Amino acid sequence: MPRATLAEAQIHPAIRTKIETYENDLVAEVMDAVAAHDLVIVGMKQNPYVKRARKTAADHGRAFHYLEYGSYLSLWRRRNALKMWTGWPTFPMVFWKGTLIGGAEDLARLLEAGELE
Repeated sequence: MPRATLAEAQIHPAIRTKIETYENDLVAEVMDAVAAHDLVIVGMKQNPYVKRARKTAADHGRAFHYLEYGSYLSLWRRRNALKMWTGWPTFPMVFWKGTLIGGAEDLARLLEAGELE
């Protein structure tokens, strides 16, 4: 079953613009990076899974573009826009050739399986 999202008819017209434009600059920055680079890792400071994803990519000789947005106590509201956009609940968010592939463990598993060629 697909992830449930609120139907357009259940969103009052007075707030649609706020929803549609919430942190658009941040989402656009990530979208641009994903379009420009094969491997993109989106993360935050102090997160061990973000560090693990970057190390895994480097250990496999993979060039990647890294975007960092705040830490546990900063920029969390801005990061929420990325979670709303992707539906992915945690960081890092790892993109391969324009597709969200998950987080650190997903990246490691796909690299080990040779699926990211």
